[in-house]
Amino acid sequence: MRPLKPVPLSTRVILGVSFFVLFVAGWSLATYGGYVSPIFLASPTRMIEEGWLLLTRFGFMHDIGMTIWRVVGGFVLAAIVAVPLGIAMGAWKTVEAFFEPFVSFARYLPASAFIPLLILWAGIGEAQKLLVIFIGSVFQIILMVAVTVGQTRRDLVEAAYTLGSSDASVVWRVLLPASAPQIAETLRLVLGWAWTYVIVAELIGSSSGIGHMIVDSQALLNTGQIIFGIIVIGLIGLVSDFLFKAANRRLFPWSLA
Repeated sequence: MRPLKPVPLSTRVILGVSFFVLFVAGWSLATYGGYVSPIFLASPTRMIEEGWLLLTRFGFMHDIGMTIWRVVGGFVLAAIVAVPLGIAMGAWKTVEAFFEPFVSFARYLPASAFIPLLILWAGIGEAQKLLVIFIGSVFQIILMVAVTVGQTRRDLVEAAYTLGSSDASVVWRVLLPASAPQIAETLRLVLGWAWTYVIVAELIGSSSGIGHMIVDSQALLNTGQIIFGIIVIGLIGLVSDFLFKAANRRLFPWSLA
């Protein structure tokens, strides 16, 4: 139990699984024991039954696919814009001085506040939902990437100049390789936030998606379906998180040193 002492992988797995076991045990005790009404909280078995109905009879796989498409689409658009701009802000202080005040202001604006405007501008189709995710992600990525690039070790930069590197070479051969692992980690974190934005976007004016299903289930007081939808979101996010980590380890092996 020493601070910052690494934990073996087997111990991490056991501890992680133990938490889920205790969580489900507490949930089961509350529902099967009659301490909570099924109207407010469905039991685990009821949740599984409702989830099976969603998958086999109500086309929930289509809703899952639509939500994943919206998250990936909006997030990729945000990354395409944000990563180059963030690198430029971190590398050149003139660019940072121009953009940083607006980016710092805009990142505090909740993406959900833009939904009424986006519905007016883009309707209630896919463009509106992609824009909600884009707005919610792009400013966070810009600022986090800029900070990462700006914190590159100065001795590496000075060593490159000493060896005759040009300004452009320092950016491509020093700043980017040094910052790339942390930039990838930033994208992994913001991808998790993108899931919260897409559910908000689907709660209003949507005819498909996990958020739409949750709203319909809430109107019917079907907490089993609501909980199943929430769990599906968590599982998809967990899988994407593991894939992102695996890709980062493979693409940037020097970050493990």
